[in-house]
Amino acid sequence: MKKRIVSILIFSASMQVWSQKAPLNWYLKNPKQDKVFGTGAEAAYELLKGKTANEVVVAVIDSGVEVEHEDLKDVLWVNKGEIPSNGIDDDKNGYIDDVHGWSFLGGVAEDINYESMEIARMYLSAKKYFMNKDTNALTGVDAAKFQAFKKLRIDFNREQGALKQQFYGVNLLSEYIQRVKASSNGVFSKATNKAYVPKDEMDTKVKKRMGMILMLMEAEELDSQITQGANQIGNIIKYNEMDTDSIRRIIVGDNPDDLTNRFYGCNRYEGPDAMHGTHVSGTIAGKRGNGIGVEGIAANARIMVLRAVPNGDERDKDIINAIYYAVDNGAKVINMSFGKYYTPNQVALDEAIRYAKSKDVLFVHAAGNDAKNKDNEDSYPTRKLTDGTVASNWIEVGASSSSKNGKKLIADFSNYGSTTVDLFAPGVDIYSTVPNGKYEDASGTSMACPATAGVAAMIRGYFPELTAEEVRDVLMKTTVQYKKKVVIPGTKKKVKMNSISISGGFVNAEAAVNYLLTNKK
Repeated sequence: MKKRIVSILIFSASMQVWSQKAPLNWYLKNPKQDKVFGTGAEAAYELLKGKTANEVVVAVIDSGVEVEHEDLKDVLWVNKGEIPSNGIDDDKNGYIDDVHGWSFLGGVAEDINYESMEIARMYLSAKKYFMNKDTNALTGVDAAKFQAFKKLRIDFNREQGALKQQFYGVNLLSEYIQRVKASSNGVFSKATNKAYVPKDEMDTKVKKRMGMILMLMEAEELDSQITQGANQIGNIIKYNEMDTDSIRRIIVGDNPDDLTNRFYGCNRYEGPDAMHGTHVSGTIAGKRGNGIGVEGIAANARIMVLRAVPNGDERDKDIINAIYYAVDNGAKVINMSFGKYYTPNQVALDEAIRYAKSKDVLFVHAAGNDAKNKDNEDSYPTRKLTDGTVASNWIEVGASSSSKNGKKLIADFSNYGSTTVDLFAPGVDIYSTVPNGKYEDASGTSMACPATAGVAAMIRGYFPELTAEEVRDVLMKTTVQYKKKVVIPGTKKKVKMNSISISGGFVNAEAAVNYLLTNKK
């Protein structure tokens, strides 16, 4: 599930990094010269002057991408075997008019926007299974299933309760903004917030917090994100109690339980809510040198749009088929800024991951935004396969900030793990493309993931002889180290970087390029 900045930035009780304001486009900067742990992309291009790069297709499996955005329209992958809008599968790949990619979340006329969480789907399915059974007389497999169901019920109620609590917090701010607007002719701003007279003690507390947030964010952006966050969380709560399999069958037209079916969906790959995927794409490959908007990290990257992540938990089937599509249509890097903690289909996911490895495709995956130790609780998809092996064509990415202070250097929402998270990358206050031709800041491991994918695409383009595993090895070997201690996300405990990641460092394009130029095969 992708998480909006509003849900991780404002309402997480343990959040600390939001109290700073990052330099614009800091993710391109370099620790040595600029004193922030950016990717060093600009310094890398200085080293690469005079050299040419191969085009590298980066598949963005996400919520969709605004393909007409001024900073993205020239960097999209184009399926040259397809004639646009003729209603024919010209290249015979099974998908009609897939010019820039595909959506696995749309049918003939409609698109899925909101979905339930995976745990809700698993819980409701199990509940249905035991509905007409005498649970006191179960034996064998059914008895074991029932014990698993009882645990699932506890977990589901806990997750649903946490969402409702979060929704309460979002609504609190949303209703406060409406009161400020009502008292100031519909205007919400720093000035009107300051002038607003609170109606009670709670209102006073909210006003104070809002004032702190408005020191760092534009009022219009904050209002928009709170509204979007309330819609997202509210709808997930609602859909968690619905039979979304039936909704899926009506809208998309496929059987969500049939993992053998690969050819369904539509070519409306932007979808009804392309904010997340558009932002991710801008960081990877926003048009460089055009004097507008943002500068993406990889000038040689082409974005393949694969819509498979709704507002809610993605379905394994859609992710599996998006991976197959990406691999079969030439992607060399797959950006996966999503994840969840439950999966009913890990074996099938493993097969798709192995297939990508056999075709030399690199996965870059967001570690997650729950301040969890992934060594103790992993998320899906995962490189840890069910047969005990580990996919070597995989980079797991945590989020870092532009802070020079070790207390706030690692994003307080970021997942971490000394044996599970490879490295950290810029993921706080990342300015990038969003729908309607606009640009906004966003935070999350969802933003750190494309920062790393952009570096990987740059390396694969300028050093095409490297395999996916070798690219990962180089990025791991050349991370920039931080000698002081950092705070473990969600705690006050300070540790060395190698206690929260495998490499103990931050991705850095300049260091990787310098290493490769110095140590050519």
